Amino acid sequence: MARIRIPNTIIILFVTVQTGFLIFMYARYSSFMPQSEEKPSQVHILILSSWRSGSSFVGQLFSQHPSVFYLMEPAWHVWVTMYQNSAKVLHMAVRDLVRSVFLCDMSVFDAYMPWKRNLSDLFQWAVSRALCSAPACDSFQRTDITTELACKTLCGRYPFSKVEEACKTYSHVVIKEVRFFDLKVLYPLLTDPSLNLKIIHLVRDPRAVVKSREQSVKALARDNGIVLSTNGTKVEDSKYKVMQEICRSHVQIYETATLKPPNFLKDRYLMIRFEDLVRDPLSEISEMYKFADLSLTPILKSWIYNITHGQGPGKKKEAFKITSRDAVSVSQAWRNVLSFQKIKKIQEVCKGAINMLGYQLVDSEKEQRDLSLDLVLPRRQNQFSWSSFNQKH
Repeated sequence: MARIRIPNTIIILFVTVQTGFLIFMYARYSSFMPQSEEKPSQVHILILSSWRSGSSFVGQLFSQHPSVFYLMEPAWHVWVTMYQNSAKVLHMAVRDLVRSVFLCDMSVFDAYMPWKRNLSDLFQWAVSRALCSAPACDSFQRTDITTELACKTLCGRYPFSKVEEACKTYSHVVIKEVRFFDLKVLYPLLTDPSLNLKIIHLVRDPRAVVKSREQSVKALARDNGIVLSTNGTKVEDSKYKVMQEICRSHVQIYETATLKPPNFLKDRYLMIRFEDLVRDPLSEISEMYKFADLSLTPILKSWIYNITHGQGPGKKKEAFKITSRDAVSVSQAWRNVLSFQKIKKIQEVCKGAINMLGYQLVDSEKEQRDLSLDLVLPRRQNQFSWSSFNQKH
């Protein structure tokens, strides 16, 4: 039987052409594949804090920015609907809701809200400038500074579908939440390639937090019950058991983020103290904006100055509202209002957090009342991991 002999040059040419064709097809196919290294077009910011820590104020610093779509505590809907569960059990549902909001998928609210709904069915919707301006509402421009009252008056009857429509038009999606007690719960969001998530961890002196919580006892009773796993029973935190859990969570979050953190947390965690913020607002806000890839506009600078340089600490009925106040006086008010007996108890249950977050304990009523004694310790580089920029210095 005759054999056909193919010259080596033809074989080499054939292999070369075949290899070239395969390389071409692979390159063409790869161009259609999502690149894992590419970040999503939107930036996602989670303001992580606890009740009465100044988080509503920080939320407004982002909400009023023309590039930001902001929602305040959307997980409120989860806790109200499933209030007989514990905070730990609800962590997963809260995380799933937050992820969906970051992705501008508002169908997640179907499980927690009426079928026919307007903007006004969303918790604290009117504090979101994005829901009070186009395309959510035609009454304001994106560059306007909006107020809750004006927004409620003019925008409440717009359909809920406007929430998702508006969200998709912004470069930044910012959520403020007080219902996470463990940073590790957020790991799936931090490793999710569809998210570009950064975390701002806002803390406040626990003694000041207690003073503020005493102005809002009834409003916090249901949340207290969920924190303490009372199967739906409302609780007043007279023995500071909720504060103990809050302090423990701040320590856990801070330690997890700064003591041998996983690689995916690098450059994505920033801790801010409320006291530093009110003492030097523009500097601290500039740092937060830099961390979030935002710029401070002249209009925002003027508004920030006015909102932090008002007269007095604010009225009790304004506990949940952002009004012009003397912010430094607000941060110090606990020293004249709380009894030393209460201070001793708070320091007992929150000693670890007070020390770790950089606050000074007081040993007597005299020290407590002496406002010349600064109880907010200077930042120490070996203690705080404020942000990636400071770590590089």
